[in-house]
Amino acid sequence: MKVTVIGGGSSYTPELIKGFLDRVEQFPLDELWLVDISQERLDVVGGFARRMVAARGMPFQVQLTTDRRPGIEGASYVLTQLRVGGMAARREDEYLGKRWGLVGQETTGVGGMAKALRTIPVILGIAEDVQALAPGALLVNFTNPAGLITEALARHAPEVPAVGVCNVPITAKMMMLQELADALGEPIDPARAQLQTLGLNHLSWHRGFRVDGEEYWPRILRSYIEKMRRQEEPEWPPELLENLGMIPNYYLQYYYFTERKIAEQERWAETGSRAEQVMAIERTLLAEYAEPDRVEPPGDLMKRGGAWYSTLATQLLSAHHNDLDEVHVVNVPHRGAVPGWPEDWVLEMPCRVGRSGIQPIPVPPLPLAEFGLLAHVKSYELLTVQAGVHGDREAAYRALLAHPLGPSANKIEAVLEDILETNRAYLPQFFA
Repeated sequence: MKVTVIGGGSSYTPELIKGFLDRVEQFPLDELWLVDISQERLDVVGGFARRMVAARGMPFQVQLTTDRRPGIEGASYVLTQLRVGGMAARREDEYLGKRWGLVGQETTGVGGMAKALRTIPVILGIAEDVQALAPGALLVNFTNPAGLITEALARHAPEVPAVGVCNVPITAKMMMLQELADALGEPIDPARAQLQTLGLNHLSWHRGFRVDGEEYWPRILRSYIEKMRRQEEPEWPPELLENLGMIPNYYLQYYYFTERKIAEQERWAETGSRAEQVMAIERTLLAEYAEPDRVEPPGDLMKRGGAWYSTLATQLLSAHHNDLDEVHVVNVPHRGAVPGWPEDWVLEMPCRVGRSGIQPIPVPPLPLAEFGLLAHVKSYELLTVQAGVHGDREAAYRALLAHPLGPSANKIEAVLEDILETNRAYLPQFFA
């Protein structure tokens, strides 16, 4: 079996390697190909990956290449974890929002739109190569904005089986599982638990938690609300949680507390933006990866974020390959699983994963207040896909108009021009 990672020079890759090493008995991997446009990062990260595998008796081979076509050829699974423009482009996304008095973030708001416009053509090019060189391979997209990118794949590369994944749902699941296990006084196998989540990637609501089919959500929610009451500055107001009866994905803070999140950006002069913080973390990580005697990921990797990333990736692939019929929260077109919603929308929701594919589990729709926000953002996503694929400035304008975190109408033209000029080197579709 061959698995290919596009963006293999990422600082996340050693965690992924560890995930495959921990699962070699269930997932019989023969070749892991790391593909990256940076030979320098491939040498460092790939060299470390090879030492990790060698230290465990070489259960599979690690191949390195800057040419994605031989990397993709014959693969059973292709994972995308790339960042067009690198961390420098992420920094631009953040400061783009800040200079216009908007949320500056890599996946949400105008920064997320800029990243999507850069990424969509690249991902669709990869999908084209998958169809030509590895037909039938499952494309597993970790690249942010994960839901929006998966929407582009579903609409413009429907012949390629694809799924979008994010670590937020599994992180929430594992936290709830641990809390419940502590309360019950016994460990709980994660395979016995199912988190009920619905929405879009980075715009979802957790609303159920079952163990062996028994619903524990009232207990989980009550405990979480009491935890918020004990905090001096709670992440969520207890009264909000009581009204919702759900726990929002933490990215919803950008929508529910927009003024506060924008005000926090003023501290970047002292703390640096998240991109600037990650740049510093990555310099340390790459230096540690280059240590010739290192064969285990360093503790500093946890500072990078992405908790449970390797667990999610390897569990998903194993469930698919071994036909386990496991339930995972992922991003796919729901195909009528949510009554009354457009069937071609890509949603983040529980799905059964087996050899036959990834099947959404029928669930009731969200209440009107949550659906209204979701529909608003989905409109933005669909327009951004149109803009990214075709270099359509009118669609890009309308996407900014539709986004709840976008600029006021009298500033849209100027903000759009800023997005396009700042990212001109990565947006040939707009500058033919």
